[in-house]
This record gives sequence, C-alpha cells and structure tokens, in this order.
Amino acid sequence: MGRPFADRADAGRALAAPLAELGLRRPLLVGLARGGVPVAATAAAALGGGAEVGVGVARKITAPDRPEAGLGAVASGGEPVWFDLALDHAGLTPDDLADVVAAERAEAARREEAYGPRGSVAGRDVVLVDDGVATGMTVRAALGGLEAGGPARVVLAVPVAAPSALERLAADWGGRVVAVLVPPDFRAVGDVYDDFAQLTDDDVRRVLGR
Repeated sequence: MGRPFADRADAGRALAAPLAELGLRRPLLVGLARGGVPVAATAAAALGGGAEVGVGVARKITAPDRPEAGLGAVASGGEPVWFDLALDHAGLTPDDLADVVAAERAEAARREEAYGPRGSVAGRDVVLVDDGVATGMTVRAALGGLEAGGPARVVLAVPVAAPSALERLAADWGGRVVAVLVPPDFRAVGDVYDDFAQLTDDDVRRVLGR
C-alpha cells in the first residue's frame, strides 16, 4: 500500500479542498522554498478563483562553530524566531548572533529575488504553504515575515504536521492552520510521501514557469 501522498503535487491537490472552505479571495499562495513550492502550485491550480503562487524563504540560524545546530530561523522580513532551549544549551543570546541573523536575512532576500517577483502581500489573503511541519521554527519565521507586509489575512497550510509543532504554533502565533494529516506518531515529513526527492533552485523556477 502506498503512502498518503504520491508526491508534493499530489499533496497540493489534497490541500486545496480544505482551503476552498475558507472563503479566500484571490489568495496568494506562498510556497516555502524549496519543497513548499510544488505543493503551493498545485493547490493554487486546484483552487482557481484567481489564486496566485509566490515563493518565500526562511533560513535557519546556527552557531558559527556548529552549523548543524539550529538555534532559530529568520525570513527576509519580520523578527527572528528563537529555539530558546537550544540557545541556552549553546550558552548564547540573540545579541550574540546579530551578525548571523543579518547575514541570513540578506540571504533569504537574495534567494527570493532570484526566484522571481512574488508580488505584494499588502491587503491580500495570503497562504503560506510548506510540504510539512516538523518543528515549526522555519514556518513561524516565514509567517512573521509575511505579516510584516500587511496582508489582510494569513493562513498556514501544510499536508502534514507534527502535533507538537501545531501546539507551539498555537501558543506562539495563534493563527489559522490547515493540515491534512496530523499523525499522532509523527516521525518525519517524508514519511507521508512516496516521492520526497530533494529539489533544486531550477526545480523551483520550473514549477513557477520562470
């Protein structure tokens, strides 16, 4: 028996049904690069109603000497999101990482520009889409970046999410989340996909037709 989703495009089609119930007006579906972009593209195509697709980027913040340790995340706009326990364990404060934050924010902006124009979020219904949420750190940073642009409404939509991540998002963000699957025994996002191949920047541009 196959897994719930054949691939990210299949997951996007599944996500369109619950999104259609929200009464979104000409929504902008912002796919979180890279894996969220094909999910957003097929969800937007299935939604119709003038739905458009854009790209968002959130970058992990790591200790300079330990690039494998995630301490937080930041998008091109908005404030960074911190993993407080990891910061304490590393003996660091946000002030200690100000240069890292600035560099990662600039890199997020550079990558967004490289993918092509996203369009303004001001006054629009905006849906942040990823291929799944494990910890919620990068999507939380991306949500803050989108909210800084003054949208009318922001929704997070994902095919699968860890229950613990949804609990943190409810506490730290409190906005509307649409998740097709919330497995109580969640282990990894890729577990619900038959094809969960890593994507390249060229793959992203191809999906966007750019």
